[in-house]
Amino acid sequence: MILEMKVPSPGESITEVEIAEWLVSDGDYVEKDQAIAEVDSDKATLELPAEESGIITLKAEEGDAVAVGEVVCLIDTSAEKPKDGDVSTEKTKVDKTEVAVRQEENVREEVAKESYAKGVPSPAARKILDEKGIDAASLKGTGKDGRITKEDAVKSVPSMGTPTGGKRGEQRTKLSMLRRKVAERLVAAKNETAMLTTFNEVDMSAIFALRKQYKETFKDKHDVSLGFMSFFTKAVIRALQMFPSVNSMIDGKEMVSFDFCDISIAVSGPKGLMVPVIRNAENLTFRGIEAEVKRLAIRARDGQITVDEMTGGTFTISNGGVFGSMLSTPIINPPQSGILGMHNIVERPVVKEGAIVIAPIMYVALSYDHRIIDGKESVGFLVEVKEALENPVEILMDGSPEKSLEL
Repeated sequence: MILEMKVPSPGESITEVEIAEWLVSDGDYVEKDQAIAEVDSDKATLELPAEESGIITLKAEEGDAVAVGEVVCLIDTSAEKPKDGDVSTEKTKVDKTEVAVRQEENVREEVAKESYAKGVPSPAARKILDEKGIDAASLKGTGKDGRITKEDAVKSVPSMGTPTGGKRGEQRTKLSMLRRKVAERLVAAKNETAMLTTFNEVDMSAIFALRKQYKETFKDKHDVSLGFMSFFTKAVIRALQMFPSVNSMIDGKEMVSFDFCDISIAVSGPKGLMVPVIRNAENLTFRGIEAEVKRLAIRARDGQITVDEMTGGTFTISNGGVFGSMLSTPIINPPQSGILGMHNIVERPVVKEGAIVIAPIMYVALSYDHRIIDGKESVGFLVEVKEALENPVEILMDGSPEKSLEL
């Protein structure tokens, strides 16, 4: 029986995907549920599992854009699993080798046809190039078979650089569908929003002291580390509830405000930056936030994150500090209206009670859509985040760290 494998729908509103990479070869025997391909949508990279066991025949190439529901491969479920050293398997390998050899011979013949005149200047062109001091190899000829003409030489411009004799190669790689979509969204965010960024600094001394005192006990009890993300998420949720416009977005001529906080967190995955969502983060404890951050980060790292887990979100937190960033202007994640950028923590001299002391300082940045968020609200929001982070016991823990951390 020949089974037609069709592209499943990765999520709502997605109509096509791109074959990022085949994990098997044409003619291979595959097991049921074995990952046979990675497919890119405009929101995520997902694995395509085999629906049955059998011999696979590929019907699409890597890089092809295929519609949801389109057949991408066939599986002969009646075929038996070949044994090691199976004759048919060896024959298939030989056949493929012969095809590869013939293809290589054809390419060589084509190259030989093109190489005779390609890049060779005509006598008039060579004279002009010699006068200008230009290497013919740096030009692309427009004449017959690629020959460099007199016109090519006249139009050429000598390089202003100093030749060093070093390598000057280049490589072109097709962007994945996910990367292209991210690029489109970033450009749209810059072009379609009135984006501004405001900055502040946070003294992390109080959080450092809490983590030093409780992190071991916290991890032993909850099997998850007490990181910075739970403190920042808690501080952001409090500020969003105080400034509802930051927890809003524009829909046509209307402003949509939310009474819940779905916090998007930027995490690094094998296919680049991904932004999964912590749903109803306002209802989570410190332990709940840290556990959810860990779960989502692991799924993103292992390529298991789903489109649904990255859909939605009312506000984003991005931590460039893990890569060493001192300061940046994060780009809004549309259709959201605000994003908080965290950065690295560095010991810096600051003034406390009239004396210069050394303290662990983090610069924070809030990028916001000025169409619905005024300067007073954006600055006030970031100040409240700063206040909460510098006074976590009083503001975020109601005076009881043990109770808040469920110790």
